[in-house]
Amino acid sequence: MAKIKYYYDTETCKYERVRTTKSDIVLNTLGIVSLTLSMAVGLLMVYSNYFESPKELILKNEVKELEFYYENLEKEVERMDLVLAGMEHRDDNIYRAVLGAEPIEKSIREGGVGGADRYEDIKNKDIIHEEFILRLHTNVDKLRRKVYIESKSQDDVVELAEKKEKLFAAIPAIQPISNKELIALASGFGLRIHPVYKVKKMHTGIDFAAPIGTPIYATADGVVDHLDVSFSGYGKKIEIDHGFGYRTRYAHMHGFTVRNGQHIKRGELIGYVGNTGLSTAPHLHYEVFINGRQVNPVYYFFSDLDAADYEKVIELASIENQSLGM
Repeated sequence: MAKIKYYYDTETCKYERVRTTKSDIVLNTLGIVSLTLSMAVGLLMVYSNYFESPKELILKNEVKELEFYYENLEKEVERMDLVLAGMEHRDDNIYRAVLGAEPIEKSIREGGVGGADRYEDIKNKDIIHEEFILRLHTNVDKLRRKVYIESKSQDDVVELAEKKEKLFAAIPAIQPISNKELIALASGFGLRIHPVYKVKKMHTGIDFAAPIGTPIYATADGVVDHLDVSFSGYGKKIEIDHGFGYRTRYAHMHGFTVRNGQHIKRGELIGYVGNTGLSTAPHLHYEVFINGRQVNPVYYFFSDLDAADYEKVIELASIENQSLGM
């Protein structure tokens, strides 16, 4: 039951009952509600400033997790860049050096990845971690470019290696006759006494004295492109084109085991020693050409001889004596 309130009226000198109107009730109610709301808003603001909501805590954890993964990605990019740098070093200083190729210029490997507007779409989004994301994108794009350049370089190295392998196979690197008795080198390259005219004349090859029928082997891979039979001059001869400017000639032969246009390998039997053409004794006349110029074949016997034997061959080839044929 509500309390009845009174007040003292000085005019009537009596206690009068307090009469509450509906407007007073409404105003009092509104005042109480306003005060309650104000206090609630104030408490909410204090709480939001000093305490985090569950949703904010979840978002903060997600941001920290993303930052963690971004940092790990950046470190992984740096590690991959170090691995690639090692590959680049081996490429420039080992593979290309061995294959006789120039290293790739640093300016090409370190080139840019695009213009200033390359990442404009990221900048326009006003992302909180924009700087971090732009740095990661830039590093990834640089790494992608380096990988592409190194990939192309590796393709070039493989091609160079294949060409080098063919080049090595094309060099006349063995003796045409398997004969370790080095005294069988009858006449070397240079001015020699002609066997018929008895005057000094340029001898453009090496004469290997050997019995008729001694096997003759190709000194390098190539194609037989000239096979000739004559009763004078070189007699029965074979010429082989090895590519890369190398060519060999085998003369005064007894017979052939190959045909014109045939592809042959180093060490393959091509014929036999004879005494045909302008020849005074059974022997093989052997010549080496480089880019059409005749050179001393003795410098291309490195696959057959050790150092001591090679020095002996050089010594024998330098002795001025009589050639056995053309």
